[in-house]
Amino acid sequence: MNGRTRIRILAAADHSSDDVEHVVALGNDADPLAHSDAIASADRVELRFPNFTDGRAFSQAYLIRRRLGFTGDLRATGDVLADQLIQMERTGFSSAVLSADVDPADAQRQLDRFAAFYQGDVARDAPFRQRDRKSGNQ
Repeated sequence: MNGRTRIRILAAADHSSDDVEHVVALGNDADPLAHSDAIASADRVELRFPNFTDGRAFSQAYLIRRRLGFTGDLRATGDVLADQLIQMERTGFSSAVLSADVDPADAQRQLDRFAAFYQGDVARDAPFRQRDRKSGNQ
């Protein structure tokens, strides 16, 4: 996708065997700005989706990437479904642990369906803004 690394799709076993030193796990009701010092020193931040209808972790991810400037692994855990992966990627998640009943191959196919977007997101500007910057137009 335009030279950018896609969100990593993980099974629960991959997540539990992942050896990372400093992990900050936030509940979906936590204010990321209140945990900015811990996030700044973290290798990975995990945000939990308690069920697929609760999207507060999307807002947390956006705040962590945009306002706090976190560049490490931002991981979605909990009730993660294949059809949420695109939005997770666009709001700043770099990896996602799939629910046990989600087939990783199906999730990858869902992710591959959308290669580019007209709108900007947390990782990149909209294509027309990139073109304007190159030409010097505002």
